[in-house]
Amino acid sequence: MNDITKILVPIDFSNYSKQALRYAVNFSKKFSSKLYLVYVVEPVIYPSDFSMGQVTFPVTDTELNQRAKEELETLAKEEIGAEISVETIIRTGKPFVEINETASELDIDLIIIATHGHTGMEHLLFGSTAEKVVRKAPCPVLTLREPIKGFKFSDKK
Repeated sequence: MNDITKILVPIDFSNYSKQALRYAVNFSKKFSSKLYLVYVVEPVIYPSDFSMGQVTFPVTDTELNQRAKEELETLAKEEIGAEISVETIIRTGKPFVEINETASELDIDLIIIATHGHTGMEHLLFGSTAEKVVRKAPCPVLTLREPIKGFKFSDKK
């Protein structure tokens, strides 16, 4: 098995993704890995009318990107100790596409992602970003669902 030196953690600021980040921090400590946190801003597209087609507002997207960057950096400071190397990344597009492209571009060794556990009609309507990431990922993916069970980390090396 190759070393796990780069871990990508998609963040959507939900409690689920924050729990996945906490898990990834422990994982990172165990393997001395660098963490990459990615947040994907979905572009604001307004419905088309018959004369102009679909319209996006770049100023709004720029503001969203800046706010997302600030929030992601704050989250990283609060949840990750100084002993772990971390990089924050903001992408714009479809979340599963951007997560997988980021993993590919950075040659990520492992993606740790939370799943919200949608079922029934909600799953049919919205699908699962985690499921789509798993199907298309260029590397192994560890999905976490609340409550997180399984592998426990000790403070000893």
